[in-house]
Parts: sequence; C-alpha cells; structure tokens
Amino acid sequence: MKHIRIWPWFLLLIPVLTLGVLTGPHGLGLPSWDTPMGAALLQLRAYRTIAGFIVGAALAGAGVVLQAVLRNPLADPYVLGVSSGSALGAALVISLGLAAGRVFALPLGAFVAALLTLALVFRLAARNGVLSVYSLILSGVVVSSMLSSLLMLLISFADTEGLHSIVWWMLGSLQANSGRVLAGCGVCAMLALAIALTLTRELNALTLGREMAHHLGVRTRLAIGLALAAATLATAAAVALAGLIGFVGLIVPHAMRSLVGADHRRLLPASAVAGGGLLVLCDTFARTVFAPLEIPVGVVTALAGGPFFLVLLRRRKPGWVE
Repeated sequence: MKHIRIWPWFLLLIPVLTLGVLTGPHGLGLPSWDTPMGAALLQLRAYRTIAGFIVGAALAGAGVVLQAVLRNPLADPYVLGVSSGSALGAALVISLGLAAGRVFALPLGAFVAALLTLALVFRLAARNGVLSVYSLILSGVVVSSMLSSLLMLLISFADTEGLHSIVWWMLGSLQANSGRVLAGCGVCAMLALAIALTLTRELNALTLGREMAHHLGVRTRLAIGLALAAATLATAAAVALAGLIGFVGLIVPHAMRSLVGADHRRLLPASAVAGGGLLVLCDTFARTVFAPLEIPVGVVTALAGGPFFLVLLRRRKPGWVE
C-alpha cells in the first residue's frame, strides 16, 4: 500500500485552527476586539483552540508511544489508567491549594501520580516476570476504576461552589482561562513529544520485540523507560490542562498508521498534528451543536472512541497477545 505524504496534514492544520477561533455559539465570525468584552472573548477562543491542539497532540503522541512499546494497538493512556492517575494527582494539587501561582505545579502533580499509576499497572499485570498485554489492559481498566472512585471521594469533600467546575473538568473541558497554566502545560507536553521524537528509531525497533530490538543495538531498558516517561508526561500535561479526554490516543494513531505507515519518524509527528486538529474540531462541535448549551469535549471523544475500541477488539489479530 502506498502511503500519503505527511506535509498535507500540517497544511490542513491552518484552516482547522482558524475555524476554532472563528466559531462561536452564534456561528462564524470574530468578536469585536475594539471593546473589552470582545477582546476578552477573542482571547478565550484563542486559548481554547491552542489548548485543544496541545491536548490532542499530547494524547495522540502518547498513544503512539504506548502502542509501540507494548506492541498493541489497543493501548492508550485512557485504557491503561494513566489518565485517571493524572486526574487524581491534579485534583489533589488543586484541593491542597498548591496550584495557585505555580505554573508547573499542576502538570508535575499529575505526572508523579501518573508514573505511580503506570508502575502499579505493570506490577499487577506481570506474573512470574512475564507481561501479558491483555493482563496489562485489564489491570489498567481496574486501576482506572479504583482511581476514579478515589477522585469521586475527593470531589465529595469539595464545596458546592467548586463542585460544578471540578465535575466539568473531569468530563473534559478546554476552557483554559489562565495563560500561565496553558503555557506551563504546553511546555511539558511539547517537551514530552520532543523526547519521543528522539526515540523514533528505538520505537521502530521495539515494535519487532524487545529481543530483536536488543540485537539491533537498542538499549531496550533505557529506551522503554524514556518512552514511557515521555508518554506519561504528555498525558499528565494534557489531563492537567483539560481533564479526562479519552480515546484520542487510541483513534488517531491507528488511523494515521494506515495513512502514513508504521515508521515512527512519520507516524509520531503526523499523529500529533492530526490529534491536535481532531480535538479542536471535536471541541468546535461540542460548543456549537446544541448552542447556546455546551457539552464537554470529553463526551464527544468518548462517544466516538468507545465503538472504535470495540471494533478494534473484535478485529484483533493473534499476534496482539504476545
């Protein structure tokens, strides 16, 4: 199969981002920026569009890395429980008042919690030193459910005034009102993707298996550790910025793999760009389809990603269980 070039995806990003800025609850058009209200509204739209691209790119990039390391197209941050761990860590930072005035406090708290979650999932899935992919996914689902319960417990102690904002954040919201938080999470997400881009050769080798990668000269333990850390940091930054948004890391890498090929030198940047564009489009849909009411963007991605996950599960190949 002849794969398409990667550069058209970068060109398509321009009209997608423009659409995100131009679209409001009353249709297309820019607000009047010569008034304080119009300037503030334009800034919120720009923040929201940028946040959508950052979060989508981070989640799609994390999905590519996890699928390569685990050699399974069903792996993504949401399924493995990393997103739930990040959400609990970010919620703890917020509830303890540690995020006020600290740009990197939120993504750092989410990153530490996500790392602990990933370590727990790997520990539960390994039996006698053997790691089964389906045990890993099952462990991720169970741990994710447990962490979601702890997050609900934390929310139950929240005051009435902050309850709505926390629940809305949990469902996935791109309302980035703070430029400092947007910048901090954006730096963390871009750093994680930059680290992943330096590992594309290693990721290509790891898709052949750890033993084969080792024979090809890859320091597998170091490569896997760096790759998982990059995927976890990207997920933590995305969750700290926008809450729980599932299945972007599952849908986008799988779709882009069939379009640009399995070479991670092309697949990773293409998936990051496509993931960012996709989430901006989903958010545009979420705030216009029932205007003036707005639905969380996480609901849109979950409604699209759930059936997609089931289709992949039914079409699984025997090699996926290795």
